[in-house]
Amino acid sequence: MTNSPEAEAVAPRRGRRASTPNARPLKRVVGVLGVMGELLMTAGVLVMLFIGWQLWWNDMLMANEQSNAAAEISQNWIDEAQQHSQDDATPPPADQTGPVDYGDPIVSAAPGDAQAFAVLYVPRYGADYHRTVAQGTGHNVLNSTTLGIGHYPDTQMPGEVGNFAVAAHRSAYGGGMHLINELQLGDAIYVQTADGYYTYRFRDLEYVPPSAVGVLAPVPNQPGVAPVDRIITLTSCNPLFSTAERIIAYGVYESWQPTSAGAPAELAPIIAAQAQG
Repeated sequence: MTNSPEAEAVAPRRGRRASTPNARPLKRVVGVLGVMGELLMTAGVLVMLFIGWQLWWNDMLMANEQSNAAAEISQNWIDEAQQHSQDDATPPPADQTGPVDYGDPIVSAAPGDAQAFAVLYVPRYGADYHRTVAQGTGHNVLNSTTLGIGHYPDTQMPGEVGNFAVAAHRSAYGGGMHLINELQLGDAIYVQTADGYYTYRFRDLEYVPPSAVGVLAPVPNQPGVAPVDRIITLTSCNPLFSTAERIIAYGVYESWQPTSAGAPAELAPIIAAQAQG
């Protein structure tokens, strides 16, 4: 008995196996994406940990190292002054009352690049705050574990008529100007050198774009004008963790006294505590 044409047409279809899509390539893609996602998450965590280390832990460690280095330099100057028998200034009369006038401040010559020449004290920043000031504002100064405060080479030296301008990071690398925004009118700003102590008083703050280099002029923001005052200018970045603008603090010179005369009254206990470690 022969099969009908209809049966013959149906028979091959009964013998075929239904084809199914191959799922292996899809699983492989999903697996790769999963691994990539985990790697990206891990990388993100590592980046956040690095930022935290850089901005907090490393910042704290560097601040401590910079403070220790500044204390050592300061004490060396004091020890050297005490070892010399000659006085750096005429002692005041026995009946002297009130502040002593030691005359015009000594102005030292500008040092070489990255050479330390001063220690900055700002009691408003804390009784344990002291940082070394070195020549230049490059990474070898501002990012240094032993320096941290940089002097703009084209500006004046401590005690000199004109503008003694310095810079420091506000966050990271020791954060030498972390609290610059908390300065208040009349706050003392002390600069110690091998010659003595220079006292400035804070006047006001200013916020400027990074391009505003006029703040470094001998008369801030008045380029070409001959200076008659002694100014100190502290500069840093603003806001915290950003370089969008600059925060500028100005101070005016008040007095100076030689190392042999000891530190100013407000600074003396800070110097004493620093010597004790």
